[in-house]
Amino acid sequence: MTGGRSAAEVNAEIRALWAGGSLASEDRGRYHQLVVEWARAVEAERFGGEQELAA
Repeated sequence: MTGGRSAAEVNAEIRALWAGGSLASEDRGRYHQLVVEWARAVEAERFGGEQELAA
């Protein structure tokens, strides 16, 4: 994976937001950003090597 955080790192931050059992309204924007970042990290970890070879 090139650059960025790992999916596990992002997932840990997502879990921390939900640690109280619910998501505070002021954390919703950050949560959505993290979900997008997590999805990109998963994709990079899963397909990154193949994409780099094709480039």
